[in-house]
Amino acid sequence: MMIPDFQTIMLPLLQILSDGNEYLLRDVINKICDQFHLTEEEKIELLPSGNQPIIDNRVGWARTYLKKAQLLENPRRGVLRINQAGRELLESKPSRIDVKFLKTLPGFKEWHESSSSKDDGITPVIEKVENETGKTPEELLEYSFVSIKEQLASELLEKIKSCPFSFFEVLVIDLLIKMGYGGSKREAGQVMGKSGDGGIDGLIKEDKLGLDTIYVQAKRWENTVPIHHVRDFAGSLLSKKAKKGIFITTSNYPASAKEFVSSIEPKVALIDGKELTELMIEYNIGVASKKMYEVKRLDTDYFEEV
Repeated sequence: MMIPDFQTIMLPLLQILSDGNEYLLRDVINKICDQFHLTEEEKIELLPSGNQPIIDNRVGWARTYLKKAQLLENPRRGVLRINQAGRELLESKPSRIDVKFLKTLPGFKEWHESSSSKDDGITPVIEKVENETGKTPEELLEYSFVSIKEQLASELLEKIKSCPFSFFEVLVIDLLIKMGYGGSKREAGQVMGKSGDGGIDGLIKEDKLGLDTIYVQAKRWENTVPIHHVRDFAGSLLSKKAKKGIFITTSNYPASAKEFVSSIEPKVALIDGKELTELMIEYNIGVASKKMYEVKRLDTDYFEEV
């Protein structure tokens, strides 16, 4: 069973409230989960941001649309109750309640038309939610963000591959410093090159005090990294009595390499091209912010004393 979209949830949500009792939003969400036979995994599946379960978000938006249609009310914070208009609607036994249906109701129609009359760029998003995807506005925003981020990661990887290898080595040290290893570039990181160093390309202090050193290998490759290179790197760490190492590549690793590093000492972290670009985006290495959107929610605590 897939997680139902927020429009599919509208009628079941109203039916749950049909007895006229007050329900906590969390109890309504649980009842929706049971009605659609969601698995434990589906119940906790998160939005791309990881901030909220998808089902919670969809039930929340179904509630919002039904409230805009004046079919239910919030007698107090986090509590839902059907109103007279909602009960009358259920008595007509609708087969489905969705946005198209809600547009036939005066309350929702007035809200929708007032929103659509604004030339603020919001209407196209609302129409896309209603007519195409069944996703909530927050879902569309988050999935669009993921798509933009994936495209940026692809462009980053191509750019890295086109730069001189010496630049790639410096980039790796810059990233590790930005992630909190060591202190300044001058104090913490040192690019070592390939002058008989056993395949180790660089080193960086684990912390600002330099209590431990992490060795780094950077491979700007197109093909999968052969496992023997990972074994050689681990062997180099042993020869230097090092406890930790980071192997970074623009390509990927075979499953056997990941199994190998999970079973040995010293500890070796394997970072492939995908993770490398994700870290660069997260720590603003080689990227710049173009535009920022701030999503705000109603602060119900502010109105608590009203």
